[in-house]
Amino acid sequence: MTDIDSMSIPYPYLVVATDKYYGVTFSDDGKQIRNKKKNRKKFESGKQKKLRILLTTYWDYPVVGGLQNYITTLKKGLEKLGHIVDVFSSNSFSDNSKGLRKRITEETKRFYKNRYQTYSNKIVKENCRLSLYEMNLRELDLEKYDIFHAQDRFTAIVVGRVNEEYKKPLLFTPHGFMTQRRLDLGMLEQGTVEETYFLSLDRKAIEVSDKVITLCEVFRPVLKKLGAKDDKITTVYTGIDVKLETKKTSKITKKDKTVITCISRLRPRKGHKYLFEALASIKGKLTNVEVWIVGDGEVREELEDQVEALNLKEVKFLGERKDINKLLSQSDIFILPTTSDTLPLAIIEAMFANKAIISTKIGGIPEIIQNNHTGLLTDPGNSKQLAEKILSLLGDPALRERIAANATSYAEKNLRSSTMVTRIEAIYHSFLKGAKG
Repeated sequence: MTDIDSMSIPYPYLVVATDKYYGVTFSDDGKQIRNKKKNRKKFESGKQKKLRILLTTYWDYPVVGGLQNYITTLKKGLEKLGHIVDVFSSNSFSDNSKGLRKRITEETKRFYKNRYQTYSNKIVKENCRLSLYEMNLRELDLEKYDIFHAQDRFTAIVVGRVNEEYKKPLLFTPHGFMTQRRLDLGMLEQGTVEETYFLSLDRKAIEVSDKVITLCEVFRPVLKKLGAKDDKITTVYTGIDVKLETKKTSKITKKDKTVITCISRLRPRKGHKYLFEALASIKGKLTNVEVWIVGDGEVREELEDQVEALNLKEVKFLGERKDINKLLSQSDIFILPTTSDTLPLAIIEAMFANKAIISTKIGGIPEIIQNNHTGLLTDPGNSKQLAEKILSLLGDPALRERIAANATSYAEKNLRSSTMVTRIEAIYHSFLKGAKG
């Protein structure tokens, strides 16, 4: 494993950022380090060769989750095309380095205390994770890869450091709005050194990447605010593999009922409480309707209490399920009342399942759900609007069929995994042929 003494901990550009925050200057240690322009190794044009690709993630893999599903879909799709794909994640290396982790932590705390007379536990923890990831990454034979594709800002900057030696094309796909999201959710406080630190991470991830591949266009203004140029950003919509089920009579409900399904983790930002408020306001008009809440999470008990208090006998909590396609096939309407999201896979699944969809004007959702065409959209947190949209679909089967058919047509054309994979493959080859951005 790489020796800690051979590394700069914390990274120099992060020290520059915190120096500015604390208003300190140093004639030597405080100088900003500018990376020299990379001279990319050129790949001979002509027949496209099969590539060796390294996908990196800061999180555990494989586990259940949207990011992990994306990585698996991309990996399998590229391998189907003949490429060799490896994934390096935080759990790719055994954590037998408790002593080293402790040493890095203590050294980082000492650095900040000597420099600023204080330190942030969040920053110390992140410095330690970055350093350990880099040390383990450097143990790999990275020369054999043609492409590095980071799936988060953290591994983008780590691979960027390591790539100063290899000079391979480095691509970066953010799966969230990074520091901005943490500020919006109250996970970081504005005006703090933590905000300064994490924004510096965001900017560096963009700087060291040759291309930023976004999941939807809503990322563009966020990235441009962080310094990305338009020509450095390209959007490739998330694609999925789908196995459609024919509609069957459910064991859960009678066949003459209209089924509304909401599939999501039970988290505050998913907006379930607004769905229940909407249902309560039209309770007298919910004849022969059942509402399936699929998923689990930290607010389940709170939501169950709300349903009981509102006397919503139509609502059933189904918990975690592995038969999502089957449940969708038995549904008539899909609702996701999220108040904070990028591009939820559940919506794409519902589009392929030929369902009438109601969701919110959040993130990239309006890019694939065009209001009154491929679905219906409401303002986030607006239970009155949501109630109106539900009634419009319950009362108009022809409208349900029309927007469901439009959604499926759009998904078939734009949201297949094969479409996503071939577009990303083309981006890889454009760099290997020496093409610019």
